[in-house]
Amino acid sequence: MASLISLLSEPTLIGLLCALFLLFILHVSMGPKKSALNLPPGPSPLPIIGNLHLLDIRRQDLSLMKIAEKYGPVFTVHFGLQKAVVLTGYEVVKEALLNTADVFADRPAIPIFYHIQNGNGVFFSSGELWKTTRRFTMATMRDLGMGKKLIEGRILEELHFLIEMIKSFNSEPFKLRSFNTAPTNITFAMLFGNRFDYKDPVFVNLLKLIDEVMILLGSPYLHLFNFYPFLGFLFKPHKMILRKVEEVCMVLRKYIKTSRKDVDENNLRSYIDALLFKQQEEKNKSNSLFHDANVLASTLDLVMAGTETTSTTLQWAILLMMKYPEIQGKVYAEIDRVIEPGCLPTFEARKNMPFTNAVIHEVQRFVTLLPHVPRCTSVNTNFKGYFIPKGTTVIPLLTSVLLDKTQWETPYQFNPNHFLDADGQFVKKDAFLPFSTGRRNCIGESLAKMELFLFFTGLLQKFRFHPPAGVTESDLDTVAEAGFTMRPRPQSACAVLRQ
Repeated sequence: MASLISLLSEPTLIGLLCALFLLFILHVSMGPKKSALNLPPGPSPLPIIGNLHLLDIRRQDLSLMKIAEKYGPVFTVHFGLQKAVVLTGYEVVKEALLNTADVFADRPAIPIFYHIQNGNGVFFSSGELWKTTRRFTMATMRDLGMGKKLIEGRILEELHFLIEMIKSFNSEPFKLRSFNTAPTNITFAMLFGNRFDYKDPVFVNLLKLIDEVMILLGSPYLHLFNFYPFLGFLFKPHKMILRKVEEVCMVLRKYIKTSRKDVDENNLRSYIDALLFKQQEEKNKSNSLFHDANVLASTLDLVMAGTETTSTTLQWAILLMMKYPEIQGKVYAEIDRVIEPGCLPTFEARKNMPFTNAVIHEVQRFVTLLPHVPRCTSVNTNFKGYFIPKGTTVIPLLTSVLLDKTQWETPYQFNPNHFLDADGQFVKKDAFLPFSTGRRNCIGESLAKMELFLFFTGLLQKFRFHPPAGVTESDLDTVAEAGFTMRPRPQSACAVLRQ
């Protein structure tokens, strides 16, 4: 609890303590409610704060893994007044998300995302709206080239612009965040129909806003707002997030308005075009799910989450290559052996590049980019001998899968051998679930895989990456900074053209 108090300024602390005191009085007056249900075990909650005193609020995933050591892979935890069931380890998470996928397919109403989306969109919606919007989004992204040669060409074109930007630094230090430009532009090209110049003011502003929102989503104050939304008047981050998201929405509304004027069913060039055409098709349906709020929310989802994950993973990949130059050297050797001089990498080439493929997979496993996004049960269910009521928040902890000691030889070390057999050939691992699995797996998984391989391979084909002068490999920090995703801490890289 002391760690929570230290996060708050004095006026905020006084207000929070007063509010919690009133809640405590209410809690005592109503008396504890005992349940005869066979719920999963867990630590006894304290009044009002529940089990928050057991959590590192910035790295809840690691705290939950520690609790699992005592209570087992399925347990109950209280985030303030809210109860959640946590699922840890590969076997349990797999059984929930694959074998009983429909039961765990809904989303709880997470306060900050409900304020932003009002239950609309692709990622934080539930029920029929989610199913319909997800099906439409996946079909549209495939039509726009996701997972096909068309998008591979776009990625290689974007790789050229990224290489030229890195060349412009002339071997001088530049921010790791610079790598977010290319993956973000691929997503934007699919959303809007065209890529942006890296210096375009709209592009620069969107990158800035996305970055600020993703950082704020990791704020301890934001977590407290999600635990106690009725105390929102005491906290600032959710208000700042809503303001910045509204700035993003203003840009999106402008693009939607422009597309609406000249949408052509014979030439749907973007996700926005496809959404608006679908909306026109269903304009006479009173129950159409493609209303204006869902069109905007679905576009916003892809702008925010669709750009953050791949761009952050690419930053981690470059940071880890600087941290482990001997691994970077092995990647060079494989690139030079497989890809002809003067030729660009192809996605097909990964079949002949087991070590490079293993390195990319290990980056994703090691960084545990998205520790979890809560689900909730759609029906009453019995799971692993416990009863979980309908509407219960459930946390399938992906960190616990990617760091599962029963699945990985050295889970807390960066070790590409996790994905290689004794002969140095690439090996798929069932516990490799950075994109989640089942009904809610990442919509852009195939696009992300292609982007990561082509950008990573293309960059290492051209450059040798090393820390700035005065910084050693051991100085490089691989402890994640918690935002919406697990980001690398702000650091710089140098890129020298390979001869």
